Order: sequence, then structure tokens, then C-alpha cells
Amino acid sequence: MRIGVIAIQGNVEEHVIALENALRQACIEAEIIKIKHKGIVNSCDALILPGGESTTLGRLLEREGIIIEIKKAAHSGIPIMGTCAGLVLLAKYGDKQVEKTGQSLLELMDIHVNRNAFGRQKESFETLVDFNGFETPFKAIFIRAPGITECGKDVEVLSKL
Repeated sequence: MRIGVIAIQGNVEEHVIALENALRQACIEAEIIKIKHKGIVNSCDALILPGGESTTLGRLLEREGIIIEIKKAAHSGIPIMGTCAGLVLLAKYGDKQVEKTGQSLLELMDIHVNRNAFGRQKESFETLVDFNGFETPFKAIFIRAPGITECGKDVEVLSKL
């Protein structure tokens, strides 16, 4: 299995380390590929869009020609995970801040996203949340995080806060 991590902006190393730890704990062998240029996405079995600054990440994905490859991968059934900025980019609909910046979205998840739902950096917090599939609550960290404000009828919600 090959898992691609978009590596053009944001907290890439943190995602790679977390992925290595998760794979090791699950006894799953996989190759982690850092994707910085077009031509690599189609060789991956799964993708991760990490956190960072969503407007910058979106522009770099377009400039590098990766955005088209991600859309093709999604439509062929490759699973994609997005955290923070990655989640914003996966959304079908953005908030006024997304519109104001002219940020392009991948429009792959039938969700509405509020880019800075949890406020400014100083309003960051940690809390335990119940997560479908986990036996115990999960420690979630919200650092100027986006929030999903609405989901389409075919979206499965795994956790709510």
C-alpha cells in the first residue's frame, strides 16, 4: 500500500509521523510518499491533505497541477483524509471567508465548512470527544480549526462537538 501525503505546505512531518505510528500499531505495512509535484497522486492507494493555511495550500495545489489529480483519485474511489486546511479544501461549500479570499475548493465532500469556526489562535483548546468506532473518547485538539456546519444526506457523521 502507498499512502500519499500532500507535502507542499503545512504540518506535513506531523502527519507523516502520526501515520507511521498508526500503521505500526495496526501492524500494517505501507510506504508513505510525500507529494510535492504532479504525477505521483495516481500511484497512491490513499491520500492525506494536512493542515496548514488553506488558501495557500489550494493555490499551490493548483500551481503544481496536483488539484486535478486529487479530484481524479477521489472519483476513482481512492480514500482521502483532510485535516484542518485539508478539510476546508475537501468541502463542497465554504463560508464567507472562503468566498472573500476567492479560495478554490476541491468540492469532494458534501459539506459546508466554516474556515475558522473555533476562533483565533488564542482560543485554541483540547477536549475529549466521542468518536464512532473508538471504545473510549478521543483527545481532540482545536487550534484555529474549521468546523463542518452542515452535511449532505449521504455523509456519515463520526463525531460531533
